[in-house]
Amino acid sequence: MKRLLVCVDGSAYSQVCCRYAAWFAQRAGYAVEGVYVSDVWQYETSFLSDLSGSLGIQPYEAMLTQLEAVEEQKSKSLETAQRALLKQEGYGGTLTFHHRTGSVVATLSEFEEGPEGVSLLMMGKRGEGSNLETEHLGATMERLVRASTQPCIVTPRAYAPPQRALLAYDGSPSANKALHWLVQANGFKDLALHLVTVARQAGDAAGGRLQEGEGILRAGGWKPVCQVLSGEPGDAIAGYVTQEGVDFLIMGAYGHSAMRRLIIGSTTTDLIRRCHVPVMLFR
Repeated sequence: MKRLLVCVDGSAYSQVCCRYAAWFAQRAGYAVEGVYVSDVWQYETSFLSDLSGSLGIQPYEAMLTQLEAVEEQKSKSLETAQRALLKQEGYGGTLTFHHRTGSVVATLSEFEEGPEGVSLLMMGKRGEGSNLETEHLGATMERLVRASTQPCIVTPRAYAPPQRALLAYDGSPSANKALHWLVQANGFKDLALHLVTVARQAGDAAGGRLQEGEGILRAGGWKPVCQVLSGEPGDAIAGYVTQEGVDFLIMGAYGHSAMRRLIIGSTTTDLIRRCHVPVMLFR
């Protein structure tokens, strides 16, 4: 069975992420795993290291032990909360929960490596500091998305079971991965699917790309609503999401056109911030 790894913390975004995980796992047949990472900076900051010199090594070690105990208790609380949320949303499968201490990116690599590695990563777009920095995306989220070799779903603050999906298609290898994933995703065929591409200028081959993508989807049993948009990709897609009531955005993370910046740079940050819907990214 494919494995879905959900990154959890103590934020409201994490709770919503767990609810989306239940929705997705039930439709796609994924086993859910949760992971909470206690970042090493809490134990290796220069401030704590300086304390070891002024207080002596024994009090310093006692402080580290106390911090580790707090993190372990927090992990248990997060596991209990995740189990309750999954059950509340009707997920009947098992949950495997992990607590790690160390680098978030290194932990992700651990779970992705090997033939039995996770095949999908899910996380909230902000973390525990979201109440203090409401206009900024979470730094952990950005690091994980950049480092992941598997598809990622970034979830918003509020939960709403998706009914209308949008595939932003530019013909790139990553967008084609998203396209073929949809063809094989039988559990999502009840969603209304929109297929759009963006033409930035006259003479753009957007119409041909769209027709090619539509043919593949129709052969796979989808009946997409197809549309060529114009303008800057970020603005065009964000506007379409709002106008059409889209509640699940799917796109390639690294394309070979103007849309390649949708995952790296200001366009991506702006798009994920403005679109208050889950965003599924393929590399």
